[in-house]
Amino acid sequence: MSAVRGFGMLAEQPEDWREPGAHPVVPGVYRVPLPIPANGLHAVNAYVIESLEGPVIVDSGWAMPDAEKALAAALEALGHRLSDLAQVLVTHAHWDHYSQALALRRAFGVRVRVGRGERVSIEAHDPANGLHPRQAEMLLRCGAPDLARRIATQEVSEEDRNMPFTLPDAWLDHGERIPLGPREIDVVATPGHTRGHVVLRDAVAGLLFAGDHVLPHITPSLGLEPVPEPKPLRSYLDSLRLVRDMPDTLLLPAHGPVTRSVHTRIEELLRHHEERLDEAFGHVRAGASTAFEVARAMRWTRRGRKLDDLDLFSQMLAVLESDAHLDLLADHGLLTATGDDGIRRYVLSQ
Repeated sequence: MSAVRGFGMLAEQPEDWREPGAHPVVPGVYRVPLPIPANGLHAVNAYVIESLEGPVIVDSGWAMPDAEKALAAALEALGHRLSDLAQVLVTHAHWDHYSQALALRRAFGVRVRVGRGERVSIEAHDPANGLHPRQAEMLLRCGAPDLARRIATQEVSEEDRNMPFTLPDAWLDHGERIPLGPREIDVVATPGHTRGHVVLRDAVAGLLFAGDHVLPHITPSLGLEPVPEPKPLRSYLDSLRLVRDMPDTLLLPAHGPVTRSVHTRIEELLRHHEERLDEAFGHVRAGASTAFEVARAMRWTRRGRKLDDLDLFSQMLAVLESDAHLDLLADHGLLTATGDDGIRRYVLSQ
């Protein structure tokens, strides 16, 4: 076990953050890792907050039997049942955070809330159009037609077609304060990972339920949603700075262990993106002109893999992330973008 120190009376955390159970964070708050069928992530953290109305969940996991069993077992260890849940507060509408909330609502009438900015993507979701139809269009603009074709022709499984993905009972709005008995949670809009992403902040206890906005070991994807915003990287960096300018807190992430300082990780993420901006600019200076060409010149993951060595989904994310960095460099006046033939090409600004 490893002790986490820095804000209040913090409980010890297991060495492996994915270990099942209800792991105390601070009094009245428990971290519950839930399995997800996603390569690389392994699990998602749901957080149980004790309240006078009953337990409240922050992020709920993927709607699948193993995740429901793990959540039910953790609640039972705390003296609760799934039917006791008062509400689910969701940081964003990706399946590993949102879909089990909707399944719990269907089974037990649990109230579900998610950031208001997610509405446009929730309403646009239609599995009949494929898994990532908008991203396939964007890949064409990035100069990656073969990758776009493979993404567009991915088979949509029966599980994907039947995944719960409907509107919540109510929205979470930036600046809102949610009373949970003696605890109060502030809603902070942090667009970037998705356009409606929010984090939930307990200023008194020094806690940030960060969703995928700030992750301790990986950098989140940008704009992976049915209707991406036009400038996800700019929004993401602005959101990081917004949270950095608040007093520091404990980081309670969706993927990975609880860590002692949100600020420390935000500084690392800001440096990472500065380095990627410099690298992308260097590849354009060396002759690359499209996001696909820049992505192929870069190295990916902590293992420094080439683009062609990544799985299909990761290749898509890598190219779209490269495009977001190039777009921001163009916003800063360092690059000029053209797209007369439907492919966005970048050159050094004069």
